[in-house]
Amino acid sequence: MSTEDNNAQREQDISPSTETPYLRRIRSFVLREGRLTKGQQHALDNYWSEYGIDYQPSLLDLDQVFTRSAPRVLEIGFGMGKSLVAMAQAATDHDFIGIEVHRPGVGACLSEAVTQQVKNLKVFEHDAVEVLAHMIPEQSLDTVQLFFPDPWHKKRHHKRRIVQAEFVQALRSKLKIGGVFHMATDWENYAEHMLEVMQHAEGFSNLSASNNYVERPEHRPLTKFEQRGQKLGHGVWDLMFKRIT
Repeated sequence: MSTEDNNAQREQDISPSTETPYLRRIRSFVLREGRLTKGQQHALDNYWSEYGIDYQPSLLDLDQVFTRSAPRVLEIGFGMGKSLVAMAQAATDHDFIGIEVHRPGVGACLSEAVTQQVKNLKVFEHDAVEVLAHMIPEQSLDTVQLFFPDPWHKKRHHKRRIVQAEFVQALRSKLKIGGVFHMATDWENYAEHMLEVMQHAEGFSNLSASNNYVERPEHRPLTKFEQRGQKLGHGVWDLMFKRIT
């Protein structure tokens, strides 16, 4: 999730199914429609054909989608999209894919992309677990980003956190060997949970020299949300794990 929209709730846990590769079990987001502004509705009505990808259970040809071959970054839960657009604008040699379930955020992202004249971005308004399972080819991504997902801080809700062993392995298959799963959270307990899950995850290696957290890389924008948190003494934890097998 984008830091500027930390109240948006996130994706869900997954597990194997006999009928499909992944089966929805426990939702890790609460879908709140919210009221669209006129600008967001205008963006959805007028820019979806350029930036949007409709969900369908068939694999994409990403070279065809972007009309080129380039490193690919997928962000799960981009909130209002400002950070995602900024990253795409700063790295025009990469292609970016954003997934968000909240319609106002999708509209805001489209509007920002047009304002900034970003061309290397496509977005989904759908469940990230289903998009990963059915539309993203194996070993097609260089980076997967998960920024500020809902921490579900109450212990009885920890099962709703998206970073779980099953989800991580489903995501792993979509990364290239050497690809990176980059997470960030402002909840220390969730950071500890993510670290524990990833340290036990088959096929990943921690990029932290101290085998825990990394400094915020320059390519992840520091948002107003984080700046406010820093002034209040709040911490932010980044984790980066590379796929090795």
